[in-house]
Amino acid sequence: MRNTNILFVNYVDMKLCKLFFLLTTCLVFNLNAQTFTKLDTLRGSITPEREWWDLSYYDLNVKVDPNEEFISGYNIIQYKVLKSAHVLQIDLQAPLKIDGITQDGQALEFNSIGPAHFVQLKKKQVPGSTNTLKVEYSGTPRKAVRAPWDGGFSWAKDTHGNPFAATSCQGLGASVWWPNKDHMYDEVDSMRIRLEVPKELVGVANGRLVDTKESGTYKQYTWNVTNPINNYCVNANIGDYVHFGEKYKGEKGNLDVDYYVLRGNLDKAKEQFKQTTLMLEAFEHWFGPYPFYEDSFKLVEVPYLGMEHQSSVTYGNKYQNGYLGRDLSDSGWGLKFDFIIIHEGGHEWFANNITYKDIADMWIHEAFTAYSENLYLDYHFGTQASAEYVIGTRNNIRNDKPIIGPYHVNQRGSGDMYYKGANMLHTLRQLLEDDELWRKVLRGLNKEFYHQTVSTEQIENYISEHTKIDLSAFFNQYLRTTQIPKLEYKQEGPQLTYRYVDVVDDFDMPVRVFVDGKEHWLYPNSEWKTEDLKGMQLTFDNNFYIETESI
Repeated sequence: MRNTNILFVNYVDMKLCKLFFLLTTCLVFNLNAQTFTKLDTLRGSITPEREWWDLSYYDLNVKVDPNEEFISGYNIIQYKVLKSAHVLQIDLQAPLKIDGITQDGQALEFNSIGPAHFVQLKKKQVPGSTNTLKVEYSGTPRKAVRAPWDGGFSWAKDTHGNPFAATSCQGLGASVWWPNKDHMYDEVDSMRIRLEVPKELVGVANGRLVDTKESGTYKQYTWNVTNPINNYCVNANIGDYVHFGEKYKGEKGNLDVDYYVLRGNLDKAKEQFKQTTLMLEAFEHWFGPYPFYEDSFKLVEVPYLGMEHQSSVTYGNKYQNGYLGRDLSDSGWGLKFDFIIIHEGGHEWFANNITYKDIADMWIHEAFTAYSENLYLDYHFGTQASAEYVIGTRNNIRNDKPIIGPYHVNQRGSGDMYYKGANMLHTLRQLLEDDELWRKVLRGLNKEFYHQTVSTEQIENYISEHTKIDLSAFFNQYLRTTQIPKLEYKQEGPQLTYRYVDVVDDFDMPVRVFVDGKEHWLYPNSEWKTEDLKGMQLTFDNNFYIETESI
């Protein structure tokens, strides 16, 4: 049993810690001197024109002309009135344009500030009532620059010259290709997606295929999503797809697993995609049941690397293990799995089930999912393999800026949210009594925040409460600063003197070491401590993401 002699949570004191967190965060971003505009606020905040209504249903209808790279259609938005108001914000990004907005058959006027469109409602908005709004639109959507990081519509051709297109829009916003309430705090409860594509092609979206219908030279594919879904996870994929599938016997029964791949890649996909059920098995063990049994699970081939679109995970890793054939950890273990299948699959739990309210907290998605890569290894190859992998990914950490970004302006934090975040979680795992508690915490998060949008504070508080460890300073150190805790030490014979430097106030994380090969725990803080090790050979446990320096 590991020694966990750490301060237990004192919830009165934690309020003071949260105030310190806030002040620290403000100071950090003032020092980085970032400048934001009104458009950033309109995109990234819960504006008065957003907060009075609650999404309940989208009926999205999109006709895609791949040859002209042109789309047209409409979205019927159903919402519940929370309080009386007369102006409603809808988002749609240029060069797409709104062709008209109606409610109960009446045309409505709107004025625009960039991609934010403020609709002047005529109907009285009665609290508790449910209303709908129809937004018609068309145009040539923004072309993806470097999907999925700088997204939009990706237009390509397959090896036979057939159109091959797909959407990706995290951060940029779903409004880059369809009109919606483009803020993460309010997930729609369910939706229908109709994709109309040239009839020789197939249109694939989220959820389950419920209907197809031909009309002239086009064919309409209707997909139904019964679970809540965040807007950036809604996707459209168009190609000369062939379909195959299987059933996975999971914790909630039989899960339909479907694959849509380009016709010429069918044989390769049937072999490479065998990893899908291995991923589901590992993550149901660690995180709990797959969160969207009702909507099935799909892998869909696309002309970019891939993305975590809910129940419609997109894949472009060229049917090879690693990250486009590369081991991101340089440990050898990164070539034991297909990065996109495992990483994007892990997002079904952390991103799609548990979703950030503000992109400043994107680490909730990426830290846990980056760590899911080595949890997959842990399940199938053992704990040593998983540790070597996550430790190896430290070479990708830059410590350029804090992991948490500025709030309310649609700005994410450092890319270190991936592998610094993963190593933070790996370090946390070392502090727990056993791995069963760690598993219980991970499964508990997915149960407690099932189909919810959350803040960093909610995640921090949950983990502190259920581990019975006050992790305030721990999270403050790794999420809100760029400093890595440094353990300074000097050893004279069996006597060891040590302390932490480069740490926030109250940082006192225990560290496991080995003395003459035997496990021993140190309890450093920012003050010098001295103890007799009763041994001579000191080795630090590399599972802890800290620096050590002999002085």
